[in-house]
Amino acid sequence: MVEKLIVMLTHHDVTVSNAKEVFESCRDLPVVNWGFKDVGMPPAQMRELCQLMKQAGKTTFLEVVTYSEEECMRGAKLAVECGFDYLAGTIFYDSVLEYIKQQDLKYCPFVGKVSGSPSVLEGSVSFCLEQEAEYRDKGVFGVDLLGYRYSEGDPEVFSADFIKNSKLPVIMAGSIDSPERIETVRKMNPWTFTMGSALFDKKFAADGTFRENLEKVVSLL
Repeated sequence: MVEKLIVMLTHHDVTVSNAKEVFESCRDLPVVNWGFKDVGMPPAQMRELCQLMKQAGKTTFLEVVTYSEEECMRGAKLAVECGFDYLAGTIFYDSVLEYIKQQDLKYCPFVGKVSGSPSVLEGSVSFCLEQEAEYRDKGVFGVDLLGYRYSEGDPEVFSADFIKNSKLPVIMAGSIDSPERIETVRKMNPWTFTMGSALFDKKFAADGTFRENLEKVVSLL
């Protein structure tokens, strides 16, 4: 399952200031998918880091947790300027999709009603699947599911049901911070899942470095 892991160089939804050094310390590990948020680092450094990841043969993801059309478009343009492979997050807007269709970029917007900071997810499975169908018809690549941020029921039941019925690839994003949750996500079988803060918070190797925490996660996959 290591091919499903997206390592996010973010802590509490902000790209860490030493993201380049952290990536360099781990680039030899068998993790293909890497990314970070659109905040916490100047755009020029984001581009440099994205290109460093691509030169290392990695697949790159920019996750944008903003809600207005203007902010989401700004995130899409940043993803293009930096050369990312995927834009994950943002509230879906037709204008953003139309811009992305003209670029070499794949789009995975949030599904459900997403709001707040830290983000909260609301909406029934049927509501989210209706959105997924709409997005699919319009040509998006996949969807970003903040499963463990779900506030209207059991997050794991909700997420498993949505993933099982979605026809688009699903990124399971956020709060996967224990061996038990990794195993639960394995059974859900999303297209990919993200992990960031849990590695910086040393959830898998209490006295270990970021690399040692990531090595432990890889061993569990």
